[in-house]
Amino acid sequence: MLRYTCRLVFLISLTLFQGVSVMADSTSDIAARNKAMVLDRFNAWKAGTGSPFELLAETATWTIVGHSVVAKTYKRDDFLNEVIKPFNARMKEGLKPYIREISADGDSVIIFFDGRALARDGKPYANTYAWFFRMTDGKVVEATAFFDSIEFNDLWQRVQPG
Repeated sequence: MLRYTCRLVFLISLTLFQGVSVMADSTSDIAARNKAMVLDRFNAWKAGTGSPFELLAETATWTIVGHSVVAKTYKRDDFLNEVIKPFNARMKEGLKPYIREISADGDSVIIFFDGRALARDGKPYANTYAWFFRMTDGKVVEATAFFDSIEFNDLWQRVQPG
């Protein structure tokens, strides 16, 4: 009886361990796909042929943390219309991202990057960003952004949209 019980415990343990292994591979596959999609959109952004905002789900929220003039939580379209479009309209040459690090774990992707652009008044704009994405089915459903509010506010107040 003891031999049968030990063998049964071993087989159950092996089955559970294999199940955990499959789940871990599944999670790492999701992370790798999410990271690749975000990296692709950042590369397109840098090349001027796309942007990471293309990954936003229709129901996505975007939270800007801190004390900048635009800090709050937005629905996707409000974020694009109230922040991104006016930001881009203040630029003579669009923002180019330079990724320092990108990490992914399951449905989360973190992008740490510098952004540089030339404002319409001829002065350079440079900021450092950390974006935290939560993704579902290849779309960003929730984003949280951190950046230097002083640099952003200076641009926002100094340069009017064109």
